[in-house]
Amino acid sequence: MVMTLDEATRRATARQELCSQVKNLLIDRLSLDVDPGSIADDQPLFGRGLELDSIDTLELAMAVEDTFGVTVTDDDTHSLLSLNRLVDHIEGAAA
Repeated sequence: MVMTLDEATRRATARQELCSQVKNLLIDRLSLDVDPGSIADDQPLFGRGLELDSIDTLELAMAVEDTFGVTVTDDDTHSLLSLNRLVDHIEGAAA
């Protein structure tokens, strides 16, 4: 399927907006003292990234379900490895 330039632009803009929403969700729900602009889209959420822990994982999964209506199950935990993967998961569930 070939996408027109206009469709590609709309899709990219929608993804940027979703990334921004997820960054703000992370900061608000997890009480992170971080500027949303400092979170890279490919930044890991755990380890050397935002250094989230297992309790943060549960809170983030609940926040995603509350905000976007998307469930993150034990089988989906790979989607929590980075911001991009989480956005991919949200987009995939909405498709």
